[in-house]
Amino acid sequence: MDNVKIGTKASWNSIIINILLSLFKLTGAILGKSTAMLADTVHSLADIATTIVVIIGLKVSNKEADEDHPYGHEKFESVFTKIISFLLISTGLSIGYKGINDLIKGSLIVPGKIALMAALASIIVKESLYWYTIIIAKKIKSTSMEADAWHHRSDAISSIGTFIGIFFARRGFKIFDPLAAIVVCIIIVKVGVEYYLKAVNELVDHRASNEIIEQIHSITRSIHGVKEIKSLKTRIFGNKIYADVGISVDKNISIEEGHKIAETVHKNIEENLLDIKHCTVIILPN
Repeated sequence: MDNVKIGTKASWNSIIINILLSLFKLTGAILGKSTAMLADTVHSLADIATTIVVIIGLKVSNKEADEDHPYGHEKFESVFTKIISFLLISTGLSIGYKGINDLIKGSLIVPGKIALMAALASIIVKESLYWYTIIIAKKIKSTSMEADAWHHRSDAISSIGTFIGIFFARRGFKIFDPLAAIVVCIIIVKVGVEYYLKAVNELVDHRASNEIIEQIHSITRSIHGVKEIKSLKTRIFGNKIYADVGISVDKNISIEEGHKIAETVHKNIEENLLDIKHCTVIILPN
């Protein structure tokens, strides 16, 4: 099964689970009269929207190169990651606004027991969804799916805050319910900003990690005939990496021998580093 099918199947599983969970949480929010649970429900509904974005992103970013996009479509995934980050930030701000508004207006109500049960169910389900999604995201190297996984975890964390808020509100500290909604807001916005910045790095040709660069150095130096690495440039292209390597060889060998050395470096880097989409190797003067 290819990466798109694996990611799409996982995303649809997440959508189905989120729909069922959202219905239960909405019931708990309405019957339990909890602002924090209502905010938590909105977060779960946003999860459904972001997972749909992930499905679209996976299909678009894995399309083959064409005449209009000769380098492929990988950067489209970074674009979709930015969309998810915007959804996270806007969701968080809307939740925070309602919590602050309730505090100002003094709309403080003791939540019902069903709201507490819904919060507990959300913690368990959303944390399970995080691990399920992050494992698959790492496997298929999808940044948008990884962002979606953290959306699940942010929902689990927010549900912990919701659970605490409802728990204390039911024990007479009614202010804790809207306060929990504000805490949820801060957590969600933080995650959204982090993934926005990550997507920006992928779109502006940010260099690869030190680990990848060191691996390229190691592979290149291991090739017989390479005297020195004269230059190395890398750039992140969506969820893949392009590398430009400049090497020096013995000036007394033939052009054909030099070409074979460069070709060996090129082949070994691309075969041993799966994150590398393309590696260009040139011979520079000593």
